[in-house]
Amino acid sequence: MSSYAPELVLFDMSPMGYSYIQAIELLTSLGIEGRNAYLSVQLPLDFIYPGMFSVSYALLITWMLKQYLPKDSKLFFIAFVPFLAGGFDYLENISIIVMLDSFPDISENLVSSASAFTIVKSGATSVFFVLLILAFIPIFKRRLGLGQSSKT
Repeated sequence: MSSYAPELVLFDMSPMGYSYIQAIELLTSLGIEGRNAYLSVQLPLDFIYPGMFSVSYALLITWMLKQYLPKDSKLFFIAFVPFLAGGFDYLENISIIVMLDSFPDISENLVSSASAFTIVKSGATSVFFVLLILAFIPIFKRRLGLGQSSKT
C-alpha cells in the first residue's frame, strides 16, 4: 500500500493515531487504485493477523506462566491481553473499511474512533510484549539456576 502513497504512513502503522486531516490526506493520496488495493489486498490479510496474534500469544504466555506459577494464579489473566489487542485491531480494520468505502464523505467522529482503536491496539500490544519479556525473567533465572526450582 505504501507504493500508492510513499510519503504517508498507513493507518494501522500509526501507533500514536492520526488526525482527520492526516486521514483525508492519506486517502486522497492513495487514489482510487490504492484505496481498492487497501480494501482487496491489505485488509483481508490484516483480518487474519489479529486472530493468529491473539491465540498464539495467549497460548505462549499461558505456557510460560505455567512454568513457574500455581494453576490458580490470577496472573494467568495476562493471557487475555493479546485478545484485547486483537479485538481493537479488528475494530480498527472495520473502521478503515468504512473510511475507504465512504471516502470522500468521512466524518471526523469516524476518524477519531478509528484513530482511538489504533492507539488502544498499539498500547495493548506494547503492554503484552513488556509482560512477555517480564515473564521470561523467572524462566531464564531458573534455567541459569538463579531462581527457585519449584512452582510457588
